[in-house]
Amino acid sequence: MQITIDPLTSADIIGLLQQHLDDMYATSPAESVHALDLDKLRQPEITFWSARKDDELLGCLALKVLDGDHAELKSMRTAPAARGKGVASALLQHALLHARAQGLRQVSLETGTMAYFAAARSLYRKFGFSDCPPFADYQLDPNSAFMTLHL
Repeated sequence: MQITIDPLTSADIIGLLQQHLDDMYATSPAESVHALDLDKLRQPEITFWSARKDDELLGCLALKVLDGDHAELKSMRTAPAARGKGVASALLQHALLHARAQGLRQVSLETGTMAYFAAARSLYRKFGFSDCPPFADYQLDPNSAFMTLHL
């Protein structure tokens, strides 16, 4: 598996991100969806990676720098055919190594509270994330779980 910075231009990554947005709106009320569209993912404070094997897209993840010490994970998604094969763990490990190398001291995230998001919450806990209050511009929301990891 190769994890590289992705320019967000290929049809397969655009399709995977559209699936991500579609699923978020299908499982959460619109006001509780915090997934970013392509334009917002292309902002300079965001590093976006894709994971591929033999040119097959396996998944993606973004890291948004909030300030000099703190970043947020965004848009983690594994392609359906690659689920259960360690792609999300590899992407998460890659992003955390990048965050440490950049001198960041904290990485946080928002995910859903519904059963659909249980596997994601479990993965984050496996990597040491713990529940936290809302951060950045987030507000308390019964549909949102907030987690953080101090590096």
